[in-house]
Amino acid sequence: QELMVESEGGLVQAGDSLRLTCTASIRHFRTYAVAWFRQSPGKEREFVAGISRGGGTTDYAESVKGRFAVSRDNDKNAAYLQMNSLKPEDTAVYICAAGGVVAQAPRRYAYWGRGTQVTVSA
Repeated sequence: QELMVESEGGLVQAGDSLRLTCTASIRHFRTYAVAWFRQSPGKEREFVAGISRGGGTTDYAESVKGRFAVSRDNDKNAAYLQMNSLKPEDTAVYICAAGGVVAQAPRRYAYWGRGTQVTVSA
């Protein structure tokens, strides 16, 4: 059973926007922080954005600040990543994860999705 499932990504052009959804089937979803990571071929998994249990605290990688926004709806067991002003360097597999607290280290997250490909063309 997949506990974290990302919505389909896609191919977009530079400057476009895209919204990803992460749907969780873990129990007590509202007690977990949620984060989005991304990974490109040959690169380590990179923290993108995170949101606390109640949504009151967020954290972003410097490379996406001002362009991306993370949110969640605990009643729907879902988290979202709104990506605006996309750049070719944003091309990666985007993966959502759930853990105890918002942290940039992947090891702090217990549940992971399989990821979804986002490709940004120049």
